Amino acid sequence: MSTRITAIQRQFNRSSSGSYDRHSRVQRSMADRLAQSLTGWVGDRDADGLNLLEIGCGTGALTEILLKELSSVSITALDIAPEMIKAAEQRVLSSAVNDSESYKSLSARLQFLHADVEVWALDAPSNSFDLIVSNACFQWLSNQGSTLGHLRRLLRPGGMLVFTTFGPDTFHELHKSFHEVYRASGMEPQRHGLSFQSTDQWKEWLKEAGFSNIQFEREVRKETYASVRDFLFSVKGMGASTSEAVALHGISTRRLFAKMYQEYEDKFGIQGGVVASYDLLMIRASAEG
Repeated sequence: MSTRITAIQRQFNRSSSGSYDRHSRVQRSMADRLAQSLTGWVGDRDADGLNLLEIGCGTGALTEILLKELSSVSITALDIAPEMIKAAEQRVLSSAVNDSESYKSLSARLQFLHADVEVWALDAPSNSFDLIVSNACFQWLSNQGSTLGHLRRLLRPGGMLVFTTFGPDTFHELHKSFHEVYRASGMEPQRHGLSFQSTDQWKEWLKEAGFSNIQFEREVRKETYASVRDFLFSVKGMGASTSEAVALHGISTRRLFAKMYQEYEDKFGIQGGVVASYDLLMIRASAEG
């Protein structure tokens, strides 16, 4: 297992015990929106026998919605972090644990799978799913183009891929603040946090993977936090504190962050706190026969 995958797994294992759900209100709204987009597509088909793959099920927020809204669909829910899967199982099965029939019915429709989708998809059976969904996960992929190609192979003719992720304007206040501090210190700016892909880049990858009828929806959402520190604590609580920045020379990490806090509050402060932008993308693509 690569160092990168181990780090991601460790982050999400740590946040599975409650901090993820406490801080992931944006991801929850994305899950609701994604699920709503599926009802028409499934409604136009005979739902009995449809197989759905959920990539990055996390603590099971979307899984729970899908089980309720798509009552005849069989679901395979996959995640890289075993503790997230435990949390998801607890969420979706606890309500039925005292009802043997309900528990049996849910268990027959739902399978949890601990796996890294970028490895698992290499050998997964072709034409095995009618629908592949993922909520706020694909920004973690390291080989987006090739992974999309494997997912296209997993879809049956007429199947669909639907996923939400974050666009390049996500946290632009944070990145602009860091940029200004680096420049003012006479240093080359570094990226703190993940880089997010544009809709054009996703479209290019999807076309190369063999998808068609590619559609995008985009929303920029502003969230308010009491302080920059609270905002970063929330990001860490979601397990999303990975950074591309390397060790610094010429300024201590503590001083860098202190200056960034001040820049952020000066430029993006509002009454009662600061704002942070979330650039939300929902992408649909078809697997034609």
